[in-house]
Order: sequence, then structure tokens, then C-alpha cells
Amino acid sequence: MTQWRYHARDAVEWRHVARGARPVPEPMATPFVWTAASWGSFVLIGVLDLLGALDRTGFALAALSLLAGVLGMLGRFAAAPGTALLCWALLNVFAAHPTGEISWAGHRDPGWMACLLAAALIGTATGRLLYARAAYRRVTPYDGAA
Repeated sequence: MTQWRYHARDAVEWRHVARGARPVPEPMATPFVWTAASWGSFVLIGVLDLLGALDRTGFALAALSLLAGVLGMLGRFAAAPGTALLCWALLNVFAAHPTGEISWAGHRDPGWMACLLAAALIGTATGRLLYARAAYRRVTPYDGAA
């Protein structure tokens, strides 16, 4: 791609531009992230149940933490606590207690909540850094001198 500049000396200077301008991506809306968290958690727990992997809740916690991290990369910081809460609720209802009852185990659930919240916040921070890097990259002319 070629770009030209007009100088005060009435001369046109042609310069090669390596890349065009890229728009900075916008994070997804919080309700959409929460909807994806609830449906993604439900599907993930269902698949793990069909595979017989819910005997070990640590594996389900790791899978849901990965989901929370990926959704955190796509969303805003405001969506992270809700994402963690939705993932924890589905983990607690379907993985820990197959009867579908929600409960609070003082020795286990605070750690699960902290793990899911940390995954969502780390994912969001990573996404913000990637978006900031994309915003920093601007069209710079190529001088040809290397």
C-alpha cells in the first residue's frame, strides 16, 4: 500500500506503508459474556458427565477455569465476577452434587470461587493487554532505511 504526504515545498513524497490501519477490537457486552458462561458451563458439565469425568471435580474445575479465562479475554472487567459466579454455580449444582442441589462447603467452595475469579480476571487482563497493543499499533510510514 502506498501513502503520500504533501509538504510545504509543494512536493509530494511517496512512502510505502507496510500495513493498513486495524480497528481496535471492542470487548463483548457483559450480558453476552454471562450468557456464554452459563451455556458454556452447562454444556461443558454435560460433556464431562457423559464422559464420566465428573468423579474428580478438580478436572471439572480446571475445565471451567479455562472457560472463564477465555470468556474473560473477550469481556470487560465488570463481567469477571459474574462469570466466576455462574461457572461456580453450575459446578456446584451439577458436578459436586448430582442431585441438583446447591450447597456451600466451607472447606471447598471459597477455593473454587477464588480459582474461577482469578481465571476470569487473568483472562480479562490478558485481553486488555492484547487490545492495548492493538491500539498502540498505528500506521507508520516505511522509510526504506534499515
